[in-house]
Amino acid sequence: MGKPTGFKEFARELPGKQSVEERLKHYNEFVEKYADEKLNQQAARCMDCGVPFCHHGCPLGNVIPEFNDAVYNQDWKEAYEILTSTNNFPEFTGRICPAPCETACVLGINQPPITIEEIEKHIIEIAFDKGFVKPKKPNLRSGKKVAVIGSGPAGLAAAAQLNYAGHQVTVFERDDAPGGLLRYGIPDFKLDKWVVDRRIKLLEEEGIVFRCLANVGVNININDVLREFNAIVLAGGSTTPRNLFVPGRELNGVHFAMDFLKQNNKRVAAKDLLANAAIESNILNEEVKATGKNVVVIGGGDTGSDCVGTSNRHGAASVTQFELMPKPAEERNDFMPWPSYPMLLKTTSSHEEGATRQWAVATKEFMGDSDGKLKALKIVDLEWKIVDGRPAQFVEVTGSEREIPCELALLAMGFVHPQHTGFINDLGIGLDERGNVKASEKDYRTNISKVFTAGDMRRGQSLVVWAISEGRECARAVDEFLSNAVTSLLEAKERSVLELER
Repeated sequence: MGKPTGFKEFARELPGKQSVEERLKHYNEFVEKYADEKLNQQAARCMDCGVPFCHHGCPLGNVIPEFNDAVYNQDWKEAYEILTSTNNFPEFTGRICPAPCETACVLGINQPPITIEEIEKHIIEIAFDKGFVKPKKPNLRSGKKVAVIGSGPAGLAAAAQLNYAGHQVTVFERDDAPGGLLRYGIPDFKLDKWVVDRRIKLLEEEGIVFRCLANVGVNININDVLREFNAIVLAGGSTTPRNLFVPGRELNGVHFAMDFLKQNNKRVAAKDLLANAAIESNILNEEVKATGKNVVVIGGGDTGSDCVGTSNRHGAASVTQFELMPKPAEERNDFMPWPSYPMLLKTTSSHEEGATRQWAVATKEFMGDSDGKLKALKIVDLEWKIVDGRPAQFVEVTGSEREIPCELALLAMGFVHPQHTGFINDLGIGLDERGNVKASEKDYRTNISKVFTAGDMRRGQSLVVWAISEGRECARAVDEFLSNAVTSLLEAKERSVLELER
């Protein structure tokens, strides 16, 4: 490594942020950049470890020590080329990935790990600034056409890789602009949409065609797509949210988190909130804001955190976040050994902006007024039995039931599987026991010969870095399928010629 003793000399240090007071006034990104010296020092902390377990921690297999070395030596082009050899979209993962690579960092055994995610983001942004990022247009076209349904990270990765292989790719997106979860699931203060637009423009320059407001199974016939394309990649994500079936669920003021977040992203983009509702088929039919309300976010994950940050920017009267599970540990224990991904307490920038967090709490009832509007929640504390370091079973704590004021409840409890109505049911695509599209990890093919799937639609709700990995691997399988089809066709033609000559 560039500085083998760097990990002894420099401490882990993250970039600064705008003050809470300032960043609550807007929806832009607020994390600052490293000064050149700080970036050099953070890269220098990457030690000359014998086995870099960060490779194991990263689903993409990013070559992390090598790009850290290039950053330390300020060889930005080499750093960019190493990083993008495995990761199509480091500007996304560098902003919103939970960085499993860092939890597997060897230095993390007894020191704070390398700031891999931030270094990754700096590499790609410096590469854009220096003009290293240019369209990669294939030299030859195969003559094969591939449809990718869904333009989230898995769909975009599959489209990019298939385009590099020379196939003509068309991406179908039901929303009014490409990006999927990146555009309408992640708040702008975590991922500014100019970052998404910049990448989409680059993909278009490389030859990928995007068809928006094209909801396959609604206003686009899946059988027409089957006839027109040589292969199809299903990358629509896991979009059916987990519901909470307790009394009062129908009250006005109880909403799914992603509906709330998507609407706000449209609001920030100055778009009509209700436009194209019939086509997109996943739009709230009313405007929902947290302004002046007691907001309760039910669910302790990243989506819940995004609701906290958005509600604070709306000017909520109060924001409370509930989690059914007990409070996580703050440090690794015997049941979370290095280099496994530890389930530790996570305090996000949204939590820093203000929220009351409560663990081991269950919602018993949504309570409304005479007009059918939500006014309170009935909740109860839980006591968990821990088995092998994991919560295994709970009972309600006697006498803990109580009511709290709430005019807006946001359900952020994750997603159960992709939407089945539409092209999945129309084609009779096979599903696994969890309701995801069934396909093997070897070739990503469904029960229909030329239909493949990748990302959350196949593996279930997961991380952005897994989605990109799935998209890349699925593209490899599709390319092999198309290449074999070409070979089979040529062999058939050769046989025909030989038979005619006879």
